[in-house]
Amino acid sequence: MKFQRRRLLLSLAFIGLAFSAMSQDSTRTFTLSGSIDVYAHTALGMKNTAFGTAAPTTSFGNLKGFSLGMANLIASYQGQKVGFVADLVFGPRGSDAVFNSGGYRNVAAAGSGQIVNQLYTYIKLSDVVTVNLGQFNTFVGYEVISPTLNANYSTSYMFSNGPFNHTGLRVDFATEGGLVAKLAVMNPTDILEFNKVNTYTLGGQIGKTTDAGGIWFNVLYGDQDGKLKKADFAGEPAASYGDLFQVDLTTGWTLSDAFFLGANATYQTIAKGQEYNAAGDVIDGTRKSTSFYGVALYPKVTVSDNFALALRAEYFGVKGGTVGNFASYRAHPLASPIGLDGDNKGNVIEFTLSGNAKVGPLTLIPELRFDKTSENSFVNSDGDAKDSMVSATFAAVYKF
Repeated sequence: MKFQRRRLLLSLAFIGLAFSAMSQDSTRTFTLSGSIDVYAHTALGMKNTAFGTAAPTTSFGNLKGFSLGMANLIASYQGQKVGFVADLVFGPRGSDAVFNSGGYRNVAAAGSGQIVNQLYTYIKLSDVVTVNLGQFNTFVGYEVISPTLNANYSTSYMFSNGPFNHTGLRVDFATEGGLVAKLAVMNPTDILEFNKVNTYTLGGQIGKTTDAGGIWFNVLYGDQDGKLKKADFAGEPAASYGDLFQVDLTTGWTLSDAFFLGANATYQTIAKGQEYNAAGDVIDGTRKSTSFYGVALYPKVTVSDNFALALRAEYFGVKGGTVGNFASYRAHPLASPIGLDGDNKGNVIEFTLSGNAKVGPLTLIPELRFDKTSENSFVNSDGDAKDSMVSATFAAVYKF
């Protein structure tokens, strides 16, 4: 109850600040930007279907044959003090990015949440402090949803199993000296339209930026699927997971006119949580905690004004099954993106080499990727389990 009151007070304060800022704001600019991406993909000698087996098991760009990414339309209204961002997505990549949207339905069983990638408004309290309210892409990790900002078209295991989006209140700090920070209270990760589990997640970031690059330390903490209550016991077994905790380090630096080096390291764990016993009492859970961890390097060599080569070298490990991007853990037991051994552990090494050829606003991305797992994780065209695979992708990304 105290937390509910605090949220109400924060909301009222935000409204008051908005009216105050609008009365002072005389310079406003509307912009419409976005991108479209399409691709062709094959996992050499492997089964790869839209439902069931996907190769690789990372997000986006893994559907067989000629496929669509997404159309992305971003409308923004920027004033001196206030503004908003409405970011809409259409297509398979967009649907996967907001996979847990669409939970809200009106009386006609209709909804449109699955096209909303970001939808937030902001108030600049000063040159240093900005307050944001709504749905926004995660600040955790190196890679992002939009293919226009990634040098590789396919995505890493760390990105695919970490957060995509948040809905909540976020305060950004940015000083003239390059020190940046974020503090946020949000719905559980990727629960976007409304909070159906009545728990909240805290997020934070601190970083330092310069003209050559920057480094950012990120953290998330909170229960993702709600707490069990004896009054809700329906006579059937049920369990919930405990608190999620994730720490993440992201950095990237321009080391010369031709060479850029980025890096990312992350660790996420979820505690074992609670369950009902036969009498309906809430007891400590018997499930083990789950975790994943990884590190990746992102070197990029600019060959000319119109061509660059980018490499991603990633190690990713799983213990007890990965927490992944499941936002309703009670309904979906945690699954691993790779094969696990008898101790419920596994790891993968992947190397992705991508070309970036620019033709005006169009970027062509030929890509070759190799994945090697500690246990069998893929299925070849003969139906045999394998521990490695090679995939090839050719993508076209147009930015406007």
